[in-house]
Amino acid sequence: MNPMISLPELDRRQTRTAVEAVFEKYRIYKTITFEIRETSLTASYEARMHGPTNVTSDPTAGAAIYNVDTPAARRAYCERVEAIVARLSEREQLLIRERYLKQDDVFDYKVYSHLFDPPISKDTYVKIRSKAFYKLALAFADSSMIRLDELAPAKKRARRADMSCSSL
Repeated sequence: MNPMISLPELDRRQTRTAVEAVFEKYRIYKTITFEIRETSLTASYEARMHGPTNVTSDPTAGAAIYNVDTPAARRAYCERVEAIVARLSEREQLLIRERYLKQDDVFDYKVYSHLFDPPISKDTYVKIRSKAFYKLALAFADSSMIRLDELAPAKKRARRADMSCSSL
């Protein structure tokens, strides 16, 4: 066992894209209402020209399971994202919550100019965001929300692919 654990190197653009996709899904789950499925109570009078399939269908049970499981999965996803963001530092939390978790129409310049007290520069904002995204990528990968191997720099991914092909 190696006592020194090294953290993986991640491609910044791909990491940003993956983390922003998680936040986009979060915002969609928070803002779009869930549509309940209803079953048809009227029997179908179509002639069916096939033999028995020995499969029992229960559309009422399927709709009931969907109506219970889907909102629960959405809530669990949102709670998981909120719990991961809560583990960040105070400045990183402020940045992520205000820029990515609240509304779609918030821009970076609004956050670093108006929401930070005192206001920070764009460069400082980018540094804070980069550190936060790195931490979030590791945490989201640990929660199986994103795949960490897809975020490796292109050179390392090519090297891994060559090594796996040569071992065959």
